[in-house]
Amino acid sequence: LPPPATRERPPGCKTVFVGGLPENATEQLIMEVFGQCGDITAIRKSKKNFCHIRFAEEPTVDKALFLSGYRIRLGSSTDKKDTGRLHVDFAQARDDLYEWECRQRMLAREERHRRKMEEDRLRPPSPPPIVHYSEHECSQLGDKIKDDGKFPDAVRVLLTWLERGEVNRRNANNFYSMIQSSNSHIRRLIGEKSQHEKEMEEAKDKFKTALAGIVAQFEQIVSVFQAASKQKAWDHFSKAQRKNLDMWRKQAEEIRNMHNEQLMGIRREEEMEMSDDDMEDVPDSKDSEDSEALKEENDSLRCQLDAYRNEVELLKQEQGKNQPVRSEEDSTHSQQLSFLQQALQGMQKLSPSSLWLLKKSTPPL
Repeated sequence: LPPPATRERPPGCKTVFVGGLPENATEQLIMEVFGQCGDITAIRKSKKNFCHIRFAEEPTVDKALFLSGYRIRLGSSTDKKDTGRLHVDFAQARDDLYEWECRQRMLAREERHRRKMEEDRLRPPSPPPIVHYSEHECSQLGDKIKDDGKFPDAVRVLLTWLERGEVNRRNANNFYSMIQSSNSHIRRLIGEKSQHEKEMEEAKDKFKTALAGIVAQFEQIVSVFQAASKQKAWDHFSKAQRKNLDMWRKQAEEIRNMHNEQLMGIRREEEMEMSDDDMEDVPDSKDSEDSEALKEENDSLRCQLDAYRNEVELLKQEQGKNQPVRSEEDSTHSQQLSFLQQALQGMQKLSPSSLWLLKKSTPPL
């Protein structure tokens, strides 16, 4: 018979429902029939013709379902109480659900533990805790700061102490000496930087020399192909050979042009760097000379303006004393005064270059 319909399988199911048993069936008979599928932990038989069987393993339930639909008979009796047709189905038991939930929680804990172990393995190691300041630690740290290999770790400890605010009047001298030792490493770092720059320049020169040799060899290869393409040698090659020679020549020319452009780019960069250095040197000297000349010119013009102001004040005073007596000398003084006032106003409106020209054109007072 086709397998009968079954209910949905509960999670962690280990118990099956068995119906259609003969009324005279005993637990020993049930154990004999279903014990072939696997280990049975419990059998709960009702007074009617059905029971619940709990197995030790979950896969055993699938084997027990194959017995569904079979007829069973006790001995050779044909009595109705001694015959029946089995119906096996999934059964939902609280013990199965509880064990399944416990197993899921255990698997979740194992997964979290595995993830934590993986994260701890991939996480960078935490730095060791920074000790607090003491005289002993300070003396050891001073020796470590002077050592080039231990300097990075030592300066991190010194920085932590400074940020914590562990400096006071009693240990200020110790901190000053450690800071001074840290400052002494600047010369070493500058020397290392210059050494690396020198190595980089040497590597650039080596690469440029090697690239020039490669380009020269490419030129020779291209010249070989060009010589082979001339009429004297070209006519003696077959059609297939001519095709290959033409293809090889084009490839060699493309590679040669690419390397030529790279070499020219390196040379252009060097020329631009040299021109930038020259331009940086020249404007500095010119700017310094121009600034000194402008400073001297401004000082001289300021002195000349002060002299004009003093002369105007003197003329005003003399005009105030001799105002009742109008004479030819007063008229000349008033003319000089107006002339000087106009000159003073004009000089204040002029630009520095115009003042310089005025200074050169006018005679000294």
